[in-house]
Amino acid sequence: MKSTWKGWVLPLVLLAVWQLQAGRGPLYAATFPPLQQIGAAAAELWRSGELAGAISSSLGRAVLGWTSGALAGIGVGLLLALCRPLDRVFGPLFTALRQVPLFSWIPLVGLWLGRDEPARLFMVQLAAFTPCLLHAYEGAAKVDRRYLDVAQVLRLPAHSRVLKLALPAAMPAILSGVSQALAVAWIAAVASELLFASGPGLGNSMLMAEAGARMDLVLVCVLVIALLGYAMNHAAARLGDHLLRWRDSRALNHEG
Repeated sequence: MKSTWKGWVLPLVLLAVWQLQAGRGPLYAATFPPLQQIGAAAAELWRSGELAGAISSSLGRAVLGWTSGALAGIGVGLLLALCRPLDRVFGPLFTALRQVPLFSWIPLVGLWLGRDEPARLFMVQLAAFTPCLLHAYEGAAKVDRRYLDVAQVLRLPAHSRVLKLALPAAMPAILSGVSQALAVAWIAAVASELLFASGPGLGNSMLMAEAGARMDLVLVCVLVIALLGYAMNHAAARLGDHLLRWRDSRALNHEG
């Protein structure tokens, strides 16, 4: 309980400092809108339906891109880890491409896919793909090669080797990659709305608020983005702990 309250100290101090700055005069209030003005702006956005629509669009884009990108990354990562010929051919290519910063792809994606929904969704998929590929590859690469050799001698089908050997061994790393991919995908979803400047979403709402010189609306969007990102990461961490509860029980059995 004490540690929980400690986590609120800094945010409350920052809010108090913000309110003090807002009360220093009109010039300061333009840069630091009073908290009551920000609250009124949030209520205004909610009543108009714009905030709910923007949240729905951004969340839908993030979840769809994260899910599809993560599944593709996990599949490719497991495939490269378990198939040495493929790893030798495609491994260096993926290693080189992952050195390119995510948003450096914006000009190419804009030329290939335009500036509408396919481009924004692809950026989210790309953001989720890379961390999932790396974590799945690293996790599956740790599988003892003797087990894989025995599975090959016994002529186990490829899907059995993946499901019964590689996937359980790589699961902790995969879940870590999925959690990381969720955070990056959420950032990419909002950033793609800002960079492509089209379509509904929290990023586009921020751009329109900026064009209207509505600092209070911009701050509302920033706060919503932060809170949703925190909630998603917390949910992903809780889900990961739930899915890996067998690991803790196994450790207790070994100690016993």
